[in-house]
Amino acid sequence: MRAFACLMVAAFTVCATAASAEDFDTRGIMDFGPNIATANPIPRQTVNFQSQYAPGTIIVNTAERRLYLVLPNGQALKYGIGVGRDGFRWGGTHRITAKKEWPSWTPPAQMIARRPDLPRHMKGGIDNPLGARAMYLGSTLYRIHGSNEPETIGQAVSSGCFRMTNDDVKDLYDRVKVGATVIVKN
Repeated sequence: MRAFACLMVAAFTVCATAASAEDFDTRGIMDFGPNIATANPIPRQTVNFQSQYAPGTIIVNTAERRLYLVLPNGQALKYGIGVGRDGFRWGGTHRITAKKEWPSWTPPAQMIARRPDLPRHMKGGIDNPLGARAMYLGSTLYRIHGSNEPETIGQAVSSGCFRMTNDDVKDLYDRVKVGATVIVKN
């Protein structure tokens, strides 16, 4: 299974589908080679998480700057994330409508208006601000995505997307499916 994360450009909604315990695991941080920043200022962890949400649901807590993937048996995987800066935070329920590995990035017109120095398009790769994976949230401009700036995890610096380290976004991407529910609590 796979999931996305957004950088400073856009964030998308993720929807969860019913999943069995076999669909989840607690493997460690993945090795992406010597050229990819893998430092994680907020290590992911398995936590107790009592909720009414089905396994596979993603809960984003923007105030806490954490993302939870609901697991079976009252547990969740807890990831550190970067969130939207003041004026760019949002909430709601969406579904993951697409997942991409090493996605290309085209900044939306609103972002280019604020930052005319941005490229109009950037192919996927290590220098791309969407990082190693992206999960698109409904028809929004937002994503859950990786980042080539792991030092921003735990910060409020994006334009509304949810950033994760490349290690964490690859882990989440492999665990969730298109159609997964994403609940953003602002």
